[in-house]
Amino acid sequence: MLTSYYTVKGYSEHEITIQKSRFIAYVQRVTTPEDAVSFIEEIKKTHWDANHNCSAYMIGEQDQIQKANDDGEPSGTAGVPMLEVLKKRQLKDTVVVVTRYFGGIKLGAGGLIRAYGTSTSEGINAAGVVERSLAQIYKTSMDYTLLGKVENELRGSEFQIKEIHYLDRVTIDSYVKSGREEAFEEMLTNLTSGQCEFEKSGQVYLETDVQ
Repeated sequence: MLTSYYTVKGYSEHEITIQKSRFIAYVQRVTTPEDAVSFIEEIKKTHWDANHNCSAYMIGEQDQIQKANDDGEPSGTAGVPMLEVLKKRQLKDTVVVVTRYFGGIKLGAGGLIRAYGTSTSEGINAAGVVERSLAQIYKTSMDYTLLGKVENELRGSEFQIKEIHYLDRVTIDSYVKSGREEAFEEMLTNLTSGQCEFEKSGQVYLETDVQ
């Protein structure tokens, strides 16, 4: 599993007008090619009367699945520049569809490349970008007399409290980003003079807004 990567927050749509042509960018987070194709088909169905519904997506930990479709625009002027934006911004698990309603003025190859690239970039900005960081869930149990000190230190640290369980001994569930496990254990061991017990309880991705 990747320790961290970038992707879009989720669905968005954003429209711009260039030389009287309407360019509507639709963005979504997806995790499989099937989801990407389904999203593209849904937009095509909605905009069946558009001149073009161009698309691009990039999926997988190593960006192993990459697709671009010009949907009738001159070869290499739509889908490829859209895909290049995803690559440049290092966005994984992301699909973009740009719908074009022709406004009567031809843009030329260079103009089309810029238009589809700009529309994709602005659509991504509208969706927002997040960094997903792999984190270990720690369950740390201790006597109640230590709770106040430990909780205060955790809330002022890089480590995030997920939940506190008030049982025979109090247990604090915390998120610890990959690579910071040793620092976490050392911090709590020192705080409690070794009077705490650790249990690892699975891994999750935490999301932090990038823009």
